[in-house]
Amino acid sequence: MSSPIERIKLSKKAKDQLMKLKRVTKIDQWNILCRWAFCLSLAEKSNPASYPIPADSNVEMSWHTFGGDMGDILLLALKYRCYQDRLGTDEETLNQQFRLHLHRGISYLAVNSDLQKLQNLLEMSKSAN
Repeated sequence: MSSPIERIKLSKKAKDQLMKLKRVTKIDQWNILCRWAFCLSLAEKSNPASYPIPADSNVEMSWHTFGGDMGDILLLALKYRCYQDRLGTDEETLNQQFRLHLHRGISYLAVNSDLQKLQNLLEMSKSAN
């Protein structure tokens, strides 16, 4: 499935938050943390606040890098969430909502003082392999 979201460039604030998360979780890849953050935000019942998010960091990735093998599923989840929220599923709306959900999710992970849950998730993924 072709994604209307081609490139993802994070804000400086999100980059700093991801750097903290990388230190705490020992997860070296931005895209894995970003996937978790995105899913965390999608699971939240409220809509993310709409505000301009600057693309002022040097962290950039393609949709394929972000989504990996789950790219189609993540795109469908975004479209479904936009549908539930009575938003359009046009390219502009999907891009905007994706950025809002991604940045909100990164903030949620970064301010979580109890990252033990994240550590537990890591342990479960290690034991599944």
